[in-house]
Amino acid sequence: MPASFEATPDWANAQDAADPLRAFRDEFLIPPHEGRDSTYFCGNSLGLQPRAVREAVNAELDYWGELGVEGHFKGRLPWMDYHEFVRDDLAAVVGAKPVEVVAMNTLGVNLHLMMVSFYRPTAERPAILIEGGAFPTDRYAVESQIRFHGFDPASALIELQPDEPNGTTSLAAIERALAKHGSRIALLLLPGVQYRTGQAFDLEAITALGHKHGCTVGFDLAHAVGNLPLQLHDSGADFAIWCSYKYLNSGPGAIGGAFVHERHAQAVLPRFAGWWGHDKATRFQMGPEFAPTAGADGWQLSNPPILALAPLRVSLQVFRRAGMSALREKSLQLTGYLEWLVQTQLANVLQVVTPAEPQRRGAQLSIRVIGGREHGRALFDYLMDHGIIGDWREPDVIRISPAPLYNRFADCLAFAEAVRAWSRG
Repeated sequence: MPASFEATPDWANAQDAADPLRAFRDEFLIPPHEGRDSTYFCGNSLGLQPRAVREAVNAELDYWGELGVEGHFKGRLPWMDYHEFVRDDLAAVVGAKPVEVVAMNTLGVNLHLMMVSFYRPTAERPAILIEGGAFPTDRYAVESQIRFHGFDPASALIELQPDEPNGTTSLAAIERALAKHGSRIALLLLPGVQYRTGQAFDLEAITALGHKHGCTVGFDLAHAVGNLPLQLHDSGADFAIWCSYKYLNSGPGAIGGAFVHERHAQAVLPRFAGWWGHDKATRFQMGPEFAPTAGADGWQLSNPPILALAPLRVSLQVFRRAGMSALREKSLQLTGYLEWLVQTQLANVLQVVTPAEPQRRGAQLSIRVIGGREHGRALFDYLMDHGIIGDWREPDVIRISPAPLYNRFADCLAFAEAVRAWSRG
């Protein structure tokens, strides 16, 4: 990380010129704005399109046209095993063993599938602990699962309230909640990164706390995968789920993913079974008894969606070449620079919500505009009109996420200059 920052174009351009990852930006399509590249800070919502995706998708369309059903068995990447072609790179990104990960479905579907297996409530232990203000996908799924099992969310859904300024949550708060409710909690489900505040959670520490109290532990990694150098296997988490359209740059509505720790690889667990989760060696014998594939593949329902997997395969190859450790190092620099600009150049305009400690955040900075929601929305609209693309989350947060694969120091400076211009009217 640079010894000191400067709020000048010369300094920012020099950092970009010295960036060992600078060439990766050219591998992405940057949305245009008035004849130039926009300044895109929205990879936390939808990552940019890798240029190689179009060729990869068209190749599968060509195989379909040329081979028909034989495309399942012929071609460069036969469709029968296509999900296996992303497995190793996906495992590397999330810090897991290949047998522990699978690309399938979408995040919400995978969360329900995981809860079928890992939320096993009893009269004595019916509860699920989530963070207060959880993303609706998680809260709706959790509440519906509680009701499905015949319990009342009024007592079986425990929401962990923030205990720090700006709405973030300490590890001590989680520990206190488990000390108070742990004997009633069947499942502890928290995010890797909280979507509104940008706070990153310590997965290993939380898992240890949950297991100490007899809870199953799972994570929603929608805002963490491709953002932080995860170590899912070493964390000991029972399961995790994620989407691939944010930092993994796999396109709108992209295929999701799931992690199941290897200790559950051959466990006899209830599950909603599907044909593609059956043991590969005997799948086409079409027998009446379900024999699950060992590992995360055993939770698959249907054959892999090739046109959705092709963009993920391309994106994961980019991550393999860049390396998560190098991406994290650049991310720390970019987000650190963005924070410094806010604190030193814009302190009378903006307030950072996200924790200041680098280990407690990823790429995203959540920002409030001093003066309240009306001012915040006005700034957000101004930025969008000037080609600086972040996103807005109610009630009053602007999320700015410099993604290390394609964002630059000059982008962070452009954001600061635009905010300064807005503030001067």
